[in-house]
Amino acid sequence: MMNQWQAFLAEQTREAEQRPASDCQLFDLSHLGLISARGADADTFLQGQLTNDVRELSPTRSQLSAHCSHKGRVMAVFRLIRREDGIYLQTAADRVAEILKRLGMYVLRSKVTLADVGDECLRMGLAGEEAPRRLSDLGMTVPERNDEVASADGLTLIRLPGPIPRFEILGAFDRLRPLWERLTAHAGVADADRWRLLDIQAGLPSVYAQSTETFVPQMLNLHLIDGVSFNKGCYTGQEVVARMQFLGKLKRRMYLAEADLETRPAPGEHLFSSDSTSQQSSGWIVDAAPLSEGRFAILAVAEIAAAEGGAVRLGEEGPTLDLQPPPYGFAD
Repeated sequence: MMNQWQAFLAEQTREAEQRPASDCQLFDLSHLGLISARGADADTFLQGQLTNDVRELSPTRSQLSAHCSHKGRVMAVFRLIRREDGIYLQTAADRVAEILKRLGMYVLRSKVTLADVGDECLRMGLAGEEAPRRLSDLGMTVPERNDEVASADGLTLIRLPGPIPRFEILGAFDRLRPLWERLTAHAGVADADRWRLLDIQAGLPSVYAQSTETFVPQMLNLHLIDGVSFNKGCYTGQEVVARMQFLGKLKRRMYLAEADLETRPAPGEHLFSSDSTSQQSSGWIVDAAPLSEGRFAILAVAEIAAAEGGAVRLGEEGPTLDLQPPPYGFAD
């Protein structure tokens, strides 16, 4: 199915180059990984492994969540989606193999099957001010609130947070193909970096192989974007996460920034501040994507005191970062 999809998209991209300017952008989301959890115990199993309350996941609502180590460090960040045949966990593609192996260690006698379904369930995105109208014109029910889901005729449509209306659509090849063909009359084709930029501008974190086990969930603001439940009960790493919330003081959190750089900063790359009081690091890059030639949008976790003092740099010799709150702000 994936080979069919990629061949189809290659032909569509060539044709799109000859079309006039459009009011939306279409995305192939094959660069994201997808895991399925199927079986009678899928909900119970995931409830004991993820930071969010799986009981609140429904066919009409997706949710963010994370899987942590026993030390409360984030191994992967997911968007959870409930479809008829199970629960889908979407994450950075380079985390899929390790997370499948790690979650598989906890299955034991649970009636749950975990699988990489990135080639089986295809995904596309649509973003732009006219995106809701374009989807409605195709007869689709368009969710009005962030994270809401509408499903019909084998398609699952999710509204995502961001500076402009943005949607993800999941389905089989024979369902996505005609949808893509009809939307190209009003939408240009954009690449994975553009989708990554929209996530960054929305303040949505990703964890990659380079940054796994670097952050606790609160450093990534997951408690501010409904990615953590503090009353769901036990899960792997829960004691550390709860202690940070109720007994500790959050010293680092995630900010937005822009910087002129020759190369894109990598996830997990260290920040530097002469005002740092940490024995570890002043902070780390979470994600980055190009805004224009030589300029990047950045998500970074930094010490709060250093960020408020305006003294955080990208490495000891790099530029000073003007760290700003994400669009959802900070609770304090």
